[in-house]
Amino acid sequence: MSDGAPHRIGKPLDERAARDRAAQVSVLGNPDILRVLSALASDIPVASIPAELSLSSAVIDEALRSLLITGLVRDDEGRVTPTVDAWVRFGRLLSSESLQTVPAAPAVADLPQGVMTIVADLAYRFSSTFSPETVASYVAQSYLLLSQRARVREHLLTMTERYAADRLEALATAQGLLLRDTPEVLFVCVQNAGRSQMAGAFLRHLSGGKVHVRTAGSSPAEAAHPRVAAALLEAGVELWGEFPKPLTDDVVRAADYVITMGCGDACPVFPGRRYMEWDLPDPLELDDAGLRDVRDDIRSRVLDLLAELGVDPQDTSR
Repeated sequence: MSDGAPHRIGKPLDERAARDRAAQVSVLGNPDILRVLSALASDIPVASIPAELSLSSAVIDEALRSLLITGLVRDDEGRVTPTVDAWVRFGRLLSSESLQTVPAAPAVADLPQGVMTIVADLAYRFSSTFSPETVASYVAQSYLLLSQRARVREHLLTMTERYAADRLEALATAQGLLLRDTPEVLFVCVQNAGRSQMAGAFLRHLSGGKVHVRTAGSSPAEAAHPRVAAALLEAGVELWGEFPKPLTDDVVRAADYVITMGCGDACPVFPGRRYMEWDLPDPLELDDAGLRDVRDDIRSRVLDLLAELGVDPQDTSR
């Protein structure tokens, strides 16, 4: 349960960062420029934007100049794409989607008494953000999603509280009710027991807390696999009690970067997010040497991701 103290996120902007962001905000205050950036984020070629948006080429050219000057797009040999700043700071502005506040869920009263305790705790924690009804709905749905897969139910309530709290934070982020100064990255694989868990563990470890990380699975396993935990320990990284979690829309909507690994079309696509596919074999289908190869490949890809995000890795000793 929260102690009632305010939750501090990050540090105030310094003068230069504030000026840079103010320039970006000022540029995006122009509806035509915002629409052009939205079109680029939707992978519409520059040549097709005038027809797509019913804007003149002169307006498009001026918008592109403004976006380039403020660092919101980059021009790679004629291919104009949004920068990391655009995805992380303003990605959720680039979509016309509407957000569902309360998912369908059974009545909490029909669930075990321990679930009621979780509802009370999280309703207090999120009292300034969501109604008790929204919290109750998310807790009930989270409990059912996890209980459908759990054979060992000893830690089910603890996992439910963590999972529901994380989903509520994701919903708050997606709706602009919770602001972070760190990028949000979601890793998705099939079982959320191998590849995505390793990627999440490496990104948490190497970013030193400068990236907010979530993982999920399109068809999650019952538990994280001990072979994965052992391989990570060899590399000096721990899973710290992570467990497979079902993929839900709220965590996708909250992400700036969504990185999928072998889960096909299971992950929903929402405008305003940066999607990447890491083509990796399932390490749990390989022998120990093959698992280590996948682990090391994931670590290398995570380091490349940190470079793209402009975050200096905290530990490259292994």
